[in-house]
Amino acid sequence: MPEIWLNYGLSEVVLDIRAENLEQNIDSRGKNLDDKQIAEKLTAGLDLSKPIDLVILHNSKTIHKIVSMLFLICEQKSLPFPKILADKKILSMVKVGLPEGSIISEFDVSNGHNNGDNLNGSKTNESLFDSNLVFMSEVELDGLFGFETISTRLLRRFGNENMLTAYARRKDNLPAPGVPTQSIQEAKKFVDGFEITGIEILANSQGIVDIVIDHPSKTMDVSSKSLESIAIHDMGQQQHKAMVISTGKDSSNHTLGKSLSSIWNCYGGIKQDGLAILLAECMGGLGYDALQFFVENRSNGIDRLKSPSRYVDGMESLLYLQEIQKIFQVGIVSVLPEHYIKRLGMVPLHGAKYGLDYILKVQGGRQKVVVISDGARVLLR
Repeated sequence: MPEIWLNYGLSEVVLDIRAENLEQNIDSRGKNLDDKQIAEKLTAGLDLSKPIDLVILHNSKTIHKIVSMLFLICEQKSLPFPKILADKKILSMVKVGLPEGSIISEFDVSNGHNNGDNLNGSKTNESLFDSNLVFMSEVELDGLFGFETISTRLLRRFGNENMLTAYARRKDNLPAPGVPTQSIQEAKKFVDGFEITGIEILANSQGIVDIVIDHPSKTMDVSSKSLESIAIHDMGQQQHKAMVISTGKDSSNHTLGKSLSSIWNCYGGIKQDGLAILLAECMGGLGYDALQFFVENRSNGIDRLKSPSRYVDGMESLLYLQEIQKIFQVGIVSVLPEHYIKRLGMVPLHGAKYGLDYILKVQGGRQKVVVISDGARVLLR
């Protein structure tokens, strides 16, 4: 009996599946950089002799790897360490594992980490951030924008009004990961006026594949094309009746909103009336306001998901989930309250074994199952 270990939060769980039930196990691809190559890219792209405020936009092992490499380079060259900034909601997670000597504080543009007011104030976009800010994130797939980059993360964080326009320009009512949509142009326009630098990281389940350093409006083009080239798994004309999907990393299943991206990445490979089981711990809860409002029956204007008058954080996830469940059923293994899961139309399951058992119960004991080991970085087409 094959033993497949899949990420679930900070740990891994085993999926015991009979050989006759396993169709294939799909993982992310790409050739990884070694430490020397990573250091060369960082020193070539950044002037570390100048003061740097390094803004971490999300938490992941690859982010910690780059921070550690930057500190090692600075130590070897007797240069000052960069200051590290992060949003309050991820501050405690980012702190864990940072190199000795690092200083981390909350990133708050209304509190001295910028030259002007936030976007709700009177200043222009150009004054939103200091020019010594270096933003860092891992490029990922995204249902609304096609790709999640520094530009889209900044738009989501600081440009709520612009997000309504981006949402209105979505491709349709189903997710479009791996496709540069019209929505991503809104993100590019949003960051064009900022004099900032971005470090965009391309990774797979084994390590770092590439690093792109430039203005975020430029890194998004290079990094998204690179991610597309390693993420796509061409399914041909074949779709599958049953799939077990792990996001592949704890940072991609910390919340339900983030975890659902792995469903968006794989839905093209699932048949009509099929079944997808998502392994996502969701220790951080639902993650998006739109999901929270919906499960608590206080939609506050998000009922009109297809043409809203205002954008609510994560409303595209609610729209995509409702539309996708017209095609196939979604089950989830998580720590979320069953009431929330059922309210969202999903099937609550109590472990990976129960997920597999549910597939075989619903679809028959001979059902072949596709396992996705790194759903956040795999794109089925």
